[in-house]
Amino acid sequence: MSDAEEAAIEGVSDASTTAQSVVENIGEVIVGNEQAVEHLVVALLGRGHVLLEDVPGVGKTMLARAVATSFECAFNRVQFTPDLLPADITGVNVFNQKTGEFEFREGPVFANVVLGDEINRAPPKTQAALLEAMEEETVTVDGETRTLPDPFFVVATQNSVERDRTYELPAAELDRFAVKLSLGYPDEQEEQEVLGRVVGDHPIETLEPVATTTDLVAARQATASVTVGEPVQSYVTQLARYTRENAQLGVSPRGSISLLRAAQGRAVLDGRDYVIPDDVQSEAESVLAHRVRVGRDGSQRELVRDALTAVPVE
Repeated sequence: MSDAEEAAIEGVSDASTTAQSVVENIGEVIVGNEQAVEHLVVALLGRGHVLLEDVPGVGKTMLARAVATSFECAFNRVQFTPDLLPADITGVNVFNQKTGEFEFREGPVFANVVLGDEINRAPPKTQAALLEAMEEETVTVDGETRTLPDPFFVVATQNSVERDRTYELPAAELDRFAVKLSLGYPDEQEEQEVLGRVVGDHPIETLEPVATTTDLVAARQATASVTVGEPVQSYVTQLARYTRENAQLGVSPRGSISLLRAAQGRAVLDGRDYVIPDDVQSEAESVLAHRVRVGRDGSQRELVRDALTAVPVE
């Protein structure tokens, strides 16, 4: 085995350790929902962004805060409201009377981890302020493009009720989220554990980081180096084609890329330096379902499950 191959394997091993530590650390705050937590960490490893949609009060914001706290990263929170303006997110040029020049004041998007809380409460024009940031990790204001910090990760929450008081996220924005997750209500035992944990101080207040920004950058680089064989690439392509042939709107090439990167992240979480079809299958529903449009009586998740059943693994 060459030195480069040994270094790659060691990098994946370190990345797996980092990922497992973060999953366990989040578990100190979030009771249950182990699969959702793993999907989120996998998306983070694969350089993707996460959308959390559910009813109020099930822990969406707390999960986002726990992720941000687990890394020693710069963290900003944006509370989306109907009167929020794009400049409130990206930043704005302000005239300095002393110097006689305009100075750029960074918006909250200039952070490693950005929490967009209740993103669907803001109008589409304001939501669109995140499109360039999420895709290119840059922000353009008054014709000047600025690079966002590395790493850059968006966790957005979305209220699934009160549809008459919110704005639907456009397809172009949904497509920029690597995964869309729901937490759901806890069962009886989990809810009792939640109540027991929050007596006194909330666990989020004492949660400590378990990884640094450098660790996250290294973990992402190791994830990108994970081997994806041609059969797996073909499998992802066939899944995407199935959705295009059986839905009003199928998965885009960006969606295929997101699934491949998520599969790499899942491999790292499991301690492997290569992707297997099981990795693709475990991430397919959370990555693909929100990208498709089906008929009035259809289900997005059911369509993805149908694709997993119909497309053979070679």
